[in-house]
Amino acid sequence: MIKQAIILAGANTPPAAELTESLISGGISFLLQDPDEASLVCGPSVHDGLVLLYEVRPRASVDALREVIALANTNWPGTPIIACCAGDKSSARECAAEAKTLKTLGFRAVADNPAQLPALLRQIEDQAATDDFQVPKESRNMVNGDTLTALPRALRGERLRKSFALLAALHLASDQKEAGRVALAGIAALVPADRWTIFLTTETGGAVSLTPLTCRRTDAAANLPFDGELQLELFDETHSTIAEASKATHEAAGRIEAIRKSESGRRLIALPLVNADRVLGVLEGIRERAGAQNFSRTEVSLLSSLAIPIAAALANSVRIADAERLSLTDDLTKLQNARYLRQFLVNEIKRARRYHSKVAALFLDLDDFKRINDLHGHLVGSHALMEMASVILPSVRDTDCVVRYGGDEFVVILPETGVDKAWRVADRIRAKIEQHRFSGGRRLDFSLSASFGIAVFPDHALSPQQLIACADTAMYEAKAAGKNCIRIISGDAASKNPDPSESLAVPSLFQRIPDEKLIS
Repeated sequence: MIKQAIILAGANTPPAAELTESLISGGISFLLQDPDEASLVCGPSVHDGLVLLYEVRPRASVDALREVIALANTNWPGTPIIACCAGDKSSARECAAEAKTLKTLGFRAVADNPAQLPALLRQIEDQAATDDFQVPKESRNMVNGDTLTALPRALRGERLRKSFALLAALHLASDQKEAGRVALAGIAALVPADRWTIFLTTETGGAVSLTPLTCRRTDAAANLPFDGELQLELFDETHSTIAEASKATHEAAGRIEAIRKSESGRRLIALPLVNADRVLGVLEGIRERAGAQNFSRTEVSLLSSLAIPIAAALANSVRIADAERLSLTDDLTKLQNARYLRQFLVNEIKRARRYHSKVAALFLDLDDFKRINDLHGHLVGSHALMEMASVILPSVRDTDCVVRYGGDEFVVILPETGVDKAWRVADRIRAKIEQHRFSGGRRLDFSLSASFGIAVFPDHALSPQQLIACADTAMYEAKAAGKNCIRIISGDAASKNPDPSESLAVPSLFQRIPDEKLIS
């Protein structure tokens, strides 16, 4: 199964963002390899599930392409190399027209554009049972392999294994913090240093500042396997005391190139983390012990090859976090939605059971809201719901949860709150809604009111579903009582509402709030 790729690209000619994004979307880990330093990550035999990718630039010379094929044959014998056309549409068409020539040179297949890569790799994978991926003999040994500087075979294979372990772990990161921890755990296993730090770039007023994301101190004598003990490595406590970014790190961010130098007796390396032509951050390594050696050219090349997938993982983790946040957020009001409510309520009730505390639920429904839509249109009604969110939020604590449940219904969850306190919060929100003048986004001036139902765990309900059902039922009693008021569900009504499907209003089963407490 093809799940790993080595992109042959120099530091001065990084692959197009479309190519790396296509591999990420296809679930394929990738490593950047400078052809001039091919011995860093090459292995003497075929690596299962591995392919080589080479981005063919417009008007690439045949001699240069032959050198790439020869380099691949020398360092990754038997591994298929795929050509991917780069440039604009006309250049891509020109490249596609030369597909036969490229295959004659030794390329296993040709992708007209990066978007074709996942499907092309799957096609190659399907042919694997009958095709051993041997490169044509006539394309081998076109350059002298002695011109490549080879590392010891064992060291080379170990670095390759650890590099791909890092890339596979990066694909699982769900947020930037986790991606940063994974990256530093892998980097520490590959290149020794006393401290590794990832800084994120922030641009304000045209000036770029660097903020530490995560930091890892390592013991230079320790053996970091980064395989079976991966989980232990990732969940090690990171160090909260992080020094400011070095001059080399600022220089790397500004010049967008790897910087290797000495500062105040320390050996430093800083590599920009670039994705889609944007510098997301900088990877900084420091050797500060007495007699520490400079980072070697071999180490710089390896780190440069890892910087692109690390940057891609940081960018991808932001997209994942944004997608998750959007899935739990109401598009209109920007409050939490019903999906988030379920997660939040389950956690709070678990906590309440453990610590013998209470959780209150307020269910509120706007009174006669249909009239606003009928009189002024749905756009005004939608804006009024947005205004409603700004009225409710200041009336609750940061630890409380405010949810748009659907339509003109809202739910407020109050952890560690009993009946009396829940009633006071509900009445405060009710009064603010009644007093607020809504504009509907069109300089209108109208008022709204809401009916509230209250239920408390474990007084009225013993599960999250029953708690919401009881609060909903109490809200319907408030509607029946004339609207713009509050009702608390009784114990008897709660026992008859084990799930949301039985949330019908039964007036005689509810406690009535004394008239002097109601502000109608």
